[in-house]
Amino acid sequence: MNLILWILQIVFGVFFLFVGVQHFVMPPNLPAMMGWMYELPAGLHVVSGILEILGGLGLILPGLFRVQTRLTPLAALGLVFVMVGAAVWHITRGEFQNVVQNLVVAGLLGFVAYGRWKLSPLKDRNG
Repeated sequence: MNLILWILQIVFGVFFLFVGVQHFVMPPNLPAMMGWMYELPAGLHVVSGILEILGGLGLILPGLFRVQTRLTPLAALGLVFVMVGAAVWHITRGEFQNVVQNLVVAGLLGFVAYGRWKLSPLKDRNG
């Protein structure tokens, strides 16, 4: 279980770091599935970008350094809320493929949160 959770944490940690940074650099010619980013209000870009970067770091760094490991399930849970918010955004735009993707990611992150709280909690270095 620990290995499965680590794989999910690393995959989603890197993913959210990448997507979070994109909110601030907005590269031209994003794939069509990510075209919605050009229409997101500036305030939501900042909030989403910060939350995704912090969430991505929170999935990886506490367990890697074994410091404040209680932050990992909280980061996963926070990203669940970000994904639910993203699903609502995409519902209002009729982008149902993105809604499904958001809900699948939210479910997997919910599994990471539960897994790190109950199934295979990370241990701090000092305890």
